[in-house]
Amino acid sequence: MRYGLLMIGYWLLCVGCGAKGPAKTEQAIETEDTVESTIDMDVEYTKADSVLVVKLLTEAKTQRGKENRVMYFGKKFLGLPYVGFTLENGDKEHLIVNLHGLDCTTFVETVLALSLCDQQDARTFKDYCRNLSKIRYRDGKMTDYTSRLHYFTWWGDDNVKLGIVKEIGKLDPQDFPFDAVQTIHIDYMSKHPNLYKQLKNHPEFVSVIKHYEEETNGKKYAYIAKEDLKFHQSTPLGQIKDGDIVAMLTDQDGLDTRHIGIAFWKNGNLHLLHASSLYKKVLMSKETFYEYEKKQPKHIGIRVWRLCEQK
Repeated sequence: MRYGLLMIGYWLLCVGCGAKGPAKTEQAIETEDTVESTIDMDVEYTKADSVLVVKLLTEAKTQRGKENRVMYFGKKFLGLPYVGFTLENGDKEHLIVNLHGLDCTTFVETVLALSLCDQQDARTFKDYCRNLSKIRYRDGKMTDYTSRLHYFTWWGDDNVKLGIVKEIGKLDPQDFPFDAVQTIHIDYMSKHPNLYKQLKNHPEFVSVIKHYEEETNGKKYAYIAKEDLKFHQSTPLGQIKDGDIVAMLTDQDGLDTRHIGIAFWKNGNLHLLHASSLYKKVLMSKETFYEYEKKQPKHIGIRVWRLCEQK
């Protein structure tokens, strides 16, 4: 699935990279000429995607300054269309790179992969694919559908273990605002395999997913109750920093989270940068995070992660 270079200008406009168009750097040209022979994994992407990745990473070296990396790259996608189920193409699991349509999870993964590359001063498309695969799959290794980190509890645990992110807050009833406790009980995927194309086509995967679910169930995690999101940045809620990754937890049977995004502060109030299914695009919320959460009856609060400084 590769489109011509005529599409590049449109995608760059969508992500707010300016009206001058995609003047290809020597690095971008070299990457495009050699990318298929150098990437050692099965990747689905368009030429527009690979050129855009290199362009964003090259620009960040001189334009980011001291701005938080996650916020810098997240804002590059403002206005981009919300598109769900972009990872469900084909029957065989492969790394899907899609920067022209994102859902809440692929938005966070895309931004985090770009941020890791910038930390590492690694600015090729191959570097990006390596980091994206590390973030998206169990132990950083793509094998089949069951290796993808489908539940965000899995995603958080695995990325903490690999040293990509650290979780903010600890299991301590005195650690306000992280003084609520989520006990995990996930079984939605194994109980509803007909809702997942890959599980329906590969019933042998269901038992593997169920094994991972059962391995996770009973674990406890600290979180911030949604009513505590109303507090000002000057309170202990200010432990959350611009660019932190936030997962909105749910009490819906069989699930752990309902939505994810990136936190930022505005006028002392917490807000959300996310790919919104309601507004059908990536946006920085005008309403506060607390106001947003009040409208979500199935949400109970948030867990928080922060990109680690790579050594």
